[in-house]
Amino acid sequence: MTEAQQPGFSRCNNATLRRAARRLGRFYDDALGTSGLKSTQFGLLFQIHVSGEPAMGAIAEALIMDLSALGHTLKPLIRDGYVETFADKDDRRIKRVRLTPQGQAKLDEAIKLWSAAQRQFEDMVGAKQAAKLRATLDEVAALDFEMATAAPSI
Repeated sequence: MTEAQQPGFSRCNNATLRRAARRLGRFYDDALGTSGLKSTQFGLLFQIHVSGEPAMGAIAEALIMDLSALGHTLKPLIRDGYVETFADKDDRRIKRVRLTPQGQAKLDEAIKLWSAAQRQFEDMVGAKQAAKLRATLDEVAALDFEMATAAPSI
């Protein structure tokens, strides 16, 4: 029995979630490998696609990322011609992002690979359990931990 399998090792929610996220991240990275995208890049392209031409702040908020991490993830997508940034027409201080035609083609390619991985995951875990897991994780992502850990006012 490895240390990770010993009783009590998984009592920390954060450690357990991170272990699962790393395992699942590798699984999806491997599945998307032939597209040349990592799962984080795929998620970002998909979020831009469903959002239209979102402001960078809106994307960062939707993905629960800070703007510097978003910029770091965007750089190779911009370099490869999949995404472009532009100033908002009404407020030039706001930077927006959109998929290029090449980005849409890359996303379409990656969606096929992602769909196969999604089916494989659901075959392994069970469709109902996978849906339950997503729902639970969505609930966790919606929690306001900053408010929960803020010092009480006197």
